[in-house]
Amino acid sequence: MHRLLTDKLVEWKDALTRKPLLVRGVHQCGKTFLLKEFGSKYYENVIYYDFKEDNRLFDLFELNHNPQRLIKDISLIFGIDIKPKKTLIIFDEIHSSKNALDALSHFSDDAPEFHIIAAGSNFDTVSPKIETLTLFPMNFYEFVAAQNSMLAEHLSESLFKEDTLKTFSQQLEVYFRDYQIVGGMPEVVKCWIDTGSIEEVDRLQSRIISGIENNFAKNAPHSMFPKLSAIWDAIPVQLSKDNRKFIFSRVKKSWRSKDLEDALFLLIRTGLVYKVSHIDKPDFPLSAYASNTHFKLYMCDVGLLRRTAKIPASVVLDTSSNFKDIKGAIIENIVCCELKRIFEDEIYYWSAENPGRAEVEFIIQDGSDIVPIAAKHTGISRTRSLLQYAVRFTPKKTVLTSLDKDKKDVLPLYAFWKLKEWLLLQ
Repeated sequence: MHRLLTDKLVEWKDALTRKPLLVRGVHQCGKTFLLKEFGSKYYENVIYYDFKEDNRLFDLFELNHNPQRLIKDISLIFGIDIKPKKTLIIFDEIHSSKNALDALSHFSDDAPEFHIIAAGSNFDTVSPKIETLTLFPMNFYEFVAAQNSMLAEHLSESLFKEDTLKTFSQQLEVYFRDYQIVGGMPEVVKCWIDTGSIEEVDRLQSRIISGIENNFAKNAPHSMFPKLSAIWDAIPVQLSKDNRKFIFSRVKKSWRSKDLEDALFLLIRTGLVYKVSHIDKPDFPLSAYASNTHFKLYMCDVGLLRRTAKIPASVVLDTSSNFKDIKGAIIENIVCCELKRIFEDEIYYWSAENPGRAEVEFIIQDGSDIVPIAAKHTGISRTRSLLQYAVRFTPKKTVLTSLDKDKKDVLPLYAFWKLKEWLLLQ
């Protein structure tokens, strides 16, 4: 499966100067597969080591941080001659060894000729002598590419040229419907491609969710486990409400915000949950106008959101006006995930002072522009909020994304992954 992050890995490999690279990402988002595939394609040989499955190197990093000595010892242990620029060393689950992570920073100054990539999912801080990239669950483009590489390549090259969107709109709508059900966890996408069975998809998604909850139990303090699970389960429930705002007291009546803040911070830090804070004024810096108490929470993958909420695929497939709140939540979750991938920055939303009067789902900073983004499941009839925002704040650019395909001023949801290019055309 082609992953967009591959291009950034190639840039890192070919750079005149480089540091050891850390690839972050939530559990089962495809880090191991991507790095092994990258190594086999671009290097003469690869050394792969998993800190969770193998303990041979633990003592080595505990005793020694000298890069030259480490390279010599690793070469002897694996029986492979490690050649600068020609051998890729992959350290998987490196968060299991703080000594190994600390040792990587020494390679930046003392042995930059060796190519080392580490992978993991849970880090407090990372040395500035280590580069970082984030692998997200597969976005819609990668989902299409996994099934129709020729179409994906054509879309990548000419999505907004000629009549590409109009020509392929029907096919893209079908893929987008499927994506709302399947999501972007690579194993689930492969299951869908191989079987076409929603039952198998549901079963696998449930297993991944169980794995996430097991990780809560293994890696978090025992007292935090029930709070992590409670917040995770509450996200789709609260997103299905009309204003989608996350309210701590709705998680459990006896819990207040101060009881749950540490658990929420952990979910956000690990990348499982995205926080979108409310702002009352879209001005620089956006963070200065953000609320600490009014925010929405989204999951890192729309498929996991659907399955956690136990939303049957028939709801997504329903073309009537039924289930509009949960359909809207699904669309917003997809857009939020795409914004995190594109900008890897904080995301905000805006609403007018009077509750229920007007709300713009997302506000992002793109260079010197603050861009409001309205995300709608159907049609363009509900644009009053975006119009009210535009009258009030006169932004240079606005974005309305929906399933409309024949309106020049609407970015179709199945083309949202090209938002950056769309903004340049505005």
